[in-house]
Amino acid sequence: MFHQARHDERTVFELSSPGRRGLKVPAAWGKCPDVPENLRRDDPPELPEMSVREVVRHYVVLSQMNYGVDSGIYPLGSCTMKFNPKLGEAMAASDHVMSHHPHEAPTFVQGNLAIMHELAAMLACISGTDVVTLQPAAGAHAEFLGAKIIDAFHRGNGDERDEMLVPDTAHGTNPASSAMAGFKVVEIPSGPDGQVDIDALRAAVGSRTAGLMLTNPNTLGIYEERIGAIAGIVHDAGGLLYYDGANLNALIGQATPGDMGFDIVHFNLHKTFSTPHGGGGPGAGAIGVKSFLKEYLPAPLVVQSGDEYALSYDIPKSVGRVRQHHGNFAVMVRAYAYLLSLGSEIGDVSYRAVVNSNYLMTLLKDEFEVPFITKTPHRMHEFVVSCEKIRGDTGVTALDIARRLLDYGVHAPTVYFPQVVKEALMIEPTETEEPEMLEAFADILIRVKQECYDDPDMVKGAPYNTARRKLDLYKATKTPVISWMMRER
Repeated sequence: MFHQARHDERTVFELSSPGRRGLKVPAAWGKCPDVPENLRRDDPPELPEMSVREVVRHYVVLSQMNYGVDSGIYPLGSCTMKFNPKLGEAMAASDHVMSHHPHEAPTFVQGNLAIMHELAAMLACISGTDVVTLQPAAGAHAEFLGAKIIDAFHRGNGDERDEMLVPDTAHGTNPASSAMAGFKVVEIPSGPDGQVDIDALRAAVGSRTAGLMLTNPNTLGIYEERIGAIAGIVHDAGGLLYYDGANLNALIGQATPGDMGFDIVHFNLHKTFSTPHGGGGPGAGAIGVKSFLKEYLPAPLVVQSGDEYALSYDIPKSVGRVRQHHGNFAVMVRAYAYLLSLGSEIGDVSYRAVVNSNYLMTLLKDEFEVPFITKTPHRMHEFVVSCEKIRGDTGVTALDIARRLLDYGVHAPTVYFPQVVKEALMIEPTETEEPEMLEAFADILIRVKQECYDDPDMVKGAPYNTARRKLDLYKATKTPVISWMMRER
């Protein structure tokens, strides 16, 4: 039922054997009359020499050692690692998408521009904003752009504001993105219900407040019920509201950030709208804004005139381009296919995500502490449990528990975040898991908790069944192995 890691595997260079060939290259291919003499190699490249069977077996073994959304549950809190429809993969890999160059004239890529234009319109509808740019490459990239737009808006009004408010339950990159954009970050604490402390917010806003970056629901999986009051306080102080879309999977088709009072909204197309994003990519962080901020968006925007589409650079107050070309088009195509395939049923995504989250939390809440549950008993798409008592009783940390989960063939949740919870496990089951998988995952977590008390040293030594044993994190940080030639023999 669960993923089992294979043994370790050597690199293709270590598997190489002189003289072996998987392909016989015609002699004519080796002649390059058009390559200038001064650009030709003195010696042939040192490529691995392997048979076809060795190459195939090598990459199959690597795929079996890997873990992904197609292998099993991937409950990373706030990362929304869900099973992705293969329809989107097929569309993104089609010749119609792959054969075009981003520098082609708009006349020859009308279909591509139509996809971008229609996708932007759908995202505007979902978010309750007026205009969407698809240019940013990821969520944090979008946050940086949003912060720069907020800065440009205030400066354009002759109002220099240098403070960005960020709740302690915000998405992790919000403080960094704000700081990179030049703002001083002011942290807003949570109240006893896990939501923004309204009194603390009122005390923090002022003439220097540029805006508030907020994730709703927050990273505890709690919906900010006082969002209307929060928006009013920030707007009354002259600030703007930025919506971090990391947790949009909880609201899609059910509520719109624009109606909550947000002026800028970003989308993680690679999370909410179906592109696997393990290993750092690929991503797309579209941004939607209310109409009064349109003039600050990066150029170009796709515009439609009759049946024709074009790229408009007429944005005089633009903060500037944030990415080469028009964004990550393949991710856009996957998102476009995803939205078209679901249509009016898009709200079922968030409905099932919330149901799955609360069901899994119910299975675990008697075994693990769930912070703020007495004040706020229900969660949205994710929830957080604390392993602080387990650590106090046994010395086993949340990270140890996460590593031990790998031995059971499931991926671990996010650990140590949000920082308002000590020894946190942040769990997001997503809408694509069946009840049987949630029950099995809960059983494994409960079993590992019991192991913490029965044999804590065993849990501390995990994992045992993976291709790599427990890593020395200090050594990995100070002396990283960045090449196969640096590996210990």
